[in-house]
Amino acid sequence: MFASTTRTLRRCVLLFPILGLMLGFAAPADAGVVARVSLSSQRMDVFVDGRPMYSWPVSTARRGYRTPTGTFKPQSLAVWHRSTIYSGSPMPHAIFFHGGYAIHGSYETAYLGRPASHGCVRLHPAAAAELFSLVRQRGSKNTVIKITY
Repeated sequence: MFASTTRTLRRCVLLFPILGLMLGFAAPADAGVVARVSLSSQRMDVFVDGRPMYSWPVSTARRGYRTPTGTFKPQSLAVWHRSTIYSGSPMPHAIFFHGGYAIHGSYETAYLGRPASHGCVRLHPAAAAELFSLVRQRGSKNTVIKITY
């Protein structure tokens, strides 16, 4: 009986972290910043050390364009960037996560909460500055960006 219970306990100890990873929970050692973007609800929820911190409206790709889905890490950060593709459009507090795709501030705040971009994830400038600051403080390697439908 004791050996069977010990084996069961060992299996549980090994399976719980794996289950947690499969369900998207961050282990304490992996704690940091998680930005979850929902294309269907046009919202970004930000978690710090596993705790919900912010929920902001976003604008993602409008018809004819796409915002990539998946799990990403920040590739580079720019306090002030201008689009090299779209007429030098301002992209304050840009967090590039997949080639030329970025999370960044937008002065077209009336469109937040509905698809309006060429594929980037747009935020209110104040929210973009807050997220940028968090990523800079915690580090890109401690940040995850998850974009889902």
